[in-house]
Order: sequence, then C-alpha cells, then structure tokens
Amino acid sequence: MKDNKIKNFLIISCIGQDDKLGLRINKEFFIYSLPKKKHHSEQLVGEILKLIKKHNVNLDKKFTVIVNQGPGSFSGIRISLAVAKGLEITKKVNLFGFNNQDLDAFDKKNIEKLLNKNLIEKKLIKPIYLS
Repeated sequence: MKDNKIKNFLIISCIGQDDKLGLRINKEFFIYSLPKKKHHSEQLVGEILKLIKKHNVNLDKKFTVIVNQGPGSFSGIRISLAVAKGLEITKKVNLFGFNNQDLDAFDKKNIEKLLNKNLIEKKLIKPIYLS
C-alpha cells in the first residue's frame, strides 16, 4: 500500500513503552504521547475520542487506522487491536497493522517511510507478545 493511497490516518502504538498516537489529517501531522500509567480500554478510547474531536476527524471508509502489533505488552497490544477493530467494524475505516521493529522512531518521517515501503499489513491479527 503506497502512502498516496492513505491520506488521513490514526496510528496507535501501545506496546507498553513510550505509548503514542499519531494523526495525519488534511496533510497535517500530530503526535500525542499517552500517559505513563497502565492503559485501560476506556483510557485509550477516551484519548482517541479527544484527538478526533479536537481535529474534526471524519471516520469513514476513506480513513485508515494503523496499529502496532508488537512485540510488546500483552495488555497494551490486545487493547489497541480491540479498539482498532471496533473502529473498523463501527465506522468502516481501513485497518492495517505494523511490527514495532519496522518503525525506527515514532515521528512523521519514519511513519511515512513505513507506509512507502509497504511495511503495513492488511492481515492484522498477528500480534507478537513479549513473555
């Protein structure tokens, strides 16, 4: 999938260390660090809802959600996947996953590189947990 096909997206990285959300909307890019405490599903959903509302995001079939599949925290990955899958089912967004080792740093340049090198996958549910 080339970057030019994915215009607006939310990227979720909750693997238990330096958890972040990224949002590209109308060619603008924003990164939000999540609070350091444990992520419960309500907290992640709340942060995503605030972000979407703040930037007037329209969640529809033209919008994409990209989620980190690990390796990382079992709980963080499972919650991230559940929230992303919920958005796919309810809002009909496109859903993709990536592996943590394919993203050197959580910034605009590296996320664009991830998209351009086709390192995201449509076959999402292949989480890699740390034991």
